[in-house]
Amino acid sequence: QVQVVESGGGSVQAGGSLRLSCVVSGFAFRSYCIGWFRQTPDKEREAVARESILGGSPVYLDSVKGRFTMSQDSAKGTLYLQMTSLKPEDTAMYYCAASLPRYDASCPRLSDDYNYWGQGAQVTVSS
Repeated sequence: QVQVVESGGGSVQAGGSLRLSCVVSGFAFRSYCIGWFRQTPDKEREAVARESILGGSPVYLDSVKGRFTMSQDSAKGTLYLQMTSLKPEDTAMYYCAASLPRYDASCPRLSDDYNYWGQGAQVTVSS
């Protein structure tokens, strides 16, 4: 059974930093995508970063480029989303998600293409 467990989040002032962590377990396949998504009550869920579990270059939402960094620690089996220079508009519930097995180089942007989701972590940025 695939499980996605994320941790981190919290409240910071604008300009601050936070790090989210995600552990995916129970996956029998070696190639799939990981996406970090966020959602607010008035917006659809959007992908802020996505990458193959095999590594490569993450793809970022334009509004977070240069501020967010997605990375993996294979030894720990953990993925991270480092968020710096946070802005009030980054306030949202953040989710880590894993796709079904994929063997192409690109990872999908839409949340519908991800099947396994973490419980979410609230990030609140105050001005």
